[in-house]
Amino acid sequence: MSELGRLLQYSKRYVGLLVLSVVLMACVGATTALTVGLIGPIFDRVLNPNSPESPVVLFTIPFWNHPVYLDSLMPANVHNVWTMVAVGILAVFLIKGLCDYAGNYLVNYVGLSAVTDLRQDVFDRVVHQDAHFFESNSTARVMSSIMNDLEKIQVAMSNILADLLRQSFIFLALGVRILQTDWKLALASLTVLPFVMLPTLRLGRRIRRTTRSAQDNTAELNQVLQETLSGHQVVKSFGAEEIQSNRFRDRAERLRRSNLRYVAQQAVASPVIEFFAALTIVVLLAYARNQIKAGNMSTGEFTSFVIALFLLYEPVKRLTGIHNIFQQALGASQKVFEYLDRDLQVQEKPGAARLARIDKAIVFEHVNFRYPTSPEGLVLDGIDLDVKAGEVVALVGPSGAGKTTLANLVPRFYDVTGGAIRIDGKDLRDLKLASLRDKISIVAQDTFLFNDTVGANIGYGLSHAAPEQVHKAARDALAEEFILRMPEGYGTIIGERGVKLSGGQRQRLAIARALLKNAPILILDEATSHLDTESEVLVQKALQTLMANRTVIVIAHRLSTVRRADKIVVLDRGRISETGRHDELVSRGGLYQRLYELQFLEADVNP
Repeated sequence: MSELGRLLQYSKRYVGLLVLSVVLMACVGATTALTVGLIGPIFDRVLNPNSPESPVVLFTIPFWNHPVYLDSLMPANVHNVWTMVAVGILAVFLIKGLCDYAGNYLVNYVGLSAVTDLRQDVFDRVVHQDAHFFESNSTARVMSSIMNDLEKIQVAMSNILADLLRQSFIFLALGVRILQTDWKLALASLTVLPFVMLPTLRLGRRIRRTTRSAQDNTAELNQVLQETLSGHQVVKSFGAEEIQSNRFRDRAERLRRSNLRYVAQQAVASPVIEFFAALTIVVLLAYARNQIKAGNMSTGEFTSFVIALFLLYEPVKRLTGIHNIFQQALGASQKVFEYLDRDLQVQEKPGAARLARIDKAIVFEHVNFRYPTSPEGLVLDGIDLDVKAGEVVALVGPSGAGKTTLANLVPRFYDVTGGAIRIDGKDLRDLKLASLRDKISIVAQDTFLFNDTVGANIGYGLSHAAPEQVHKAARDALAEEFILRMPEGYGTIIGERGVKLSGGQRQRLAIARALLKNAPILILDEATSHLDTESEVLVQKALQTLMANRTVIVIAHRLSTVRRADKIVVLDRGRISETGRHDELVSRGGLYQRLYELQFLEADVNP
């Protein structure tokens, strides 16, 4: 019920439309009962020319027991029973059709709007999550929840909600109708309902579990699909097409079994209801035969009662199916609400200060850090470091020493688990996130580009940038020469992750993006490590332009960048082992000298 309540909370903005749709669906139920009310006069008066002339009772107002005559609703000059019944049938079906159309549209409008709001909330929550979230949740699983789980909810909150209202009011209206016709017979006929509803409710709980299992299997299938498509070159290079095909087949088979379990559970309700309905009709026929013989009931009244009862069982059957679909939606909502309820590990404090500019330094004060997914050991242990404004600081060390982790703490992709990082004396945790990250540009070894135009990628996140500024940034990054050779220049679509570009071209676009942002702090995370010699030369020239007059933290193995650094910080097992300039560190004979001999000596011998 709490999950259902949370889903319905998203309809509060549209409560006026929802109330109007409920009124319209109530009219649908009422007109359905009126249709049944016209069946009696057809058999007793229209098809029986010898019937006595008497007013035709259309329905009796509940709780008041006041009859409403069909004659009273007709123009004064209409006295023929056939004409009155014909006009009544046409009018009732016209009103019913209009109300059903308008009510159905409004319910779907409310449901689709509410789920759109929910989907936006989930996306906003996910996009603001910290790096820990994306480490512990695969992209395919998150996408499956945002799309597939919410699709289940959307179906329940739109079409199925409309049908729920429609069938509920039809059930109520027809129930009142048969009670007015013969309340004893009606109660006897409805005694089978508990035998139908109780198993259905119990079945709904199983359906919810089955749905959750099916959605998890869908997420696994999406993950195999996403990994295969993204890593298609690796798959082909290892000749692993058959392996991936088998993985996909296995996940697809699991999904098939989950869906078949749902179909089997869902299909039980309909034959059970139909059997009990047939049993009820057999009993009714025996009862009605005696009643008609005794003159207590006319053929038209009994026919009207039986048709109303038949129509009454249809909503019961539909409502059990609707109940099961809502159980599907509730099962799907569990994962969605998990994302909404997940606390943000990196949060902005109330009243956080805005970072206007950087005048002095970035200071690491006895910084400790451990990953929540690996709490057994510190990745960074007791880091004390000053990075002065305008200084180039290089972080070097063996793989796994904590270089990238240390750099990622500056834009608060993670928060320190001990100590503090300060900019001009202000703790990063006391600053507005947007103002902090606005002062930082990052160029990483794995540049991410969007499936958009060259110009849009350079100006990403900077809606105020004019085309002339984009072009200047591209020229300064030495990117314009290849951009202008492309089919549509700055308007060329570069494909997913910039697949149409070479590694060096992607890096130069990333540099152009950073130049356009013009942030005072620059983080270079091995920005040239994957490039060939020619591309590296071009990227290094572009980097020199980018690094000018900025505070730079460089994670690099390449000699050219490290040698020019104002300060080199050597990390080993999460601790700073050495600090100094290139020549100083080489002469000390420590870890840096060993790294130099391994990585840089050949470059010195063969420049």
